[in-house]
Amino acid sequence: MAAVIESPLIETKGLTLHFGGLRAVDGVDFSLRPGEIHALIGPNGAGKTTFVSLLSGRRLPQSGSIRLAGEDITRLPAHARVRKGIAYTFQITSIFPRLSVFDNVALAVQSRGARGVTVKTRAALARVGLEGLEGQEAQTLSYGHQRLLELAMGLALAPRLLILDEPTQGLAASEIEGFKALVRSLVPQTTVLLIEHNMDLVMDLATRITVLNFGRILATGSPAEIRADKAVQEAYLGA
Repeated sequence: MAAVIESPLIETKGLTLHFGGLRAVDGVDFSLRPGEIHALIGPNGAGKTTFVSLLSGRRLPQSGSIRLAGEDITRLPAHARVRKGIAYTFQITSIFPRLSVFDNVALAVQSRGARGVTVKTRAALARVGLEGLEGQEAQTLSYGHQRLLELAMGLALAPRLLILDEPTQGLAASEIEGFKALVRSLVPQTTVLLIEHNMDLVMDLATRITVLNFGRILATGSPAEIRADKAVQEAYLGA
């Protein structure tokens, strides 16, 4: 009996965005399987953040297409993509600094029209280890805890796809172990796209890895395949 091939959750074809002469994203064909942890890596300036900005709708491509579970979302604005299940945590924290920790997450819960705001907010905070800090003003948190708060805001959206852009930046080693356990607990209900420079974390956590270089895909494969890829070694990992 033939194996059933599951349709991609996200699929891009010929995705392109240039800034003058800079080819930030240059004809990228990419697919993300439902329920996987997929890492996106590459040198600084490779186009990683621009690419996920196209996936989330923060930028629109000059050409190419993006499909979410078969639906064309190429021209859909970011807020509409959130409603369809795409959540994006930023490389630089994007919280409401003067609101309480609780209110930051409650706003995310309310944005999807969910009932039981208090219960869902407390659950999201507990999941990232911020229980007990609900009343604290967000800007008074450490940088690492602000990153975790942003992650709680993303989880509160109950996303089908969670895009994490440099999520461990500012986290202590002990917090990184907790982060890995949290991400593993999300799948297969949530698909995770991880943009990260911590290669130990990437190799330990990712099911598949895609390497971007100069706006193009250099390689896609398992962690073992990426480690062994000569072109990836030369461009990014080093011999």
